[in-house]
Amino acid sequence: MNDKMSKEIKELVIARLDVMSSNMKVSIGSYGTFSKEALKEHVEKEDDIGKKVIEVQMAFLRSIKEGKLYAQS
Repeated sequence: MNDKMSKEIKELVIARLDVMSSNMKVSIGSYGTFSKEALKEHVEKEDDIGKKVIEVQMAFLRSIKEGKLYAQS
């Protein structure tokens, strides 16, 4: 990915954040705890926190795609 996040990826991550409960908070290591609105702002700004949110969301989606999150019998 380029220095600037692609518009489509940012839109996807923001859409995923939009479906979170409005009272849910997310803790990101030493950065602190954030509301979904704060996370969306960080993604829009593409700062360190926003980049971390995008990285985690994309890793989650890749894991689903690869079937890593489903128990295999």
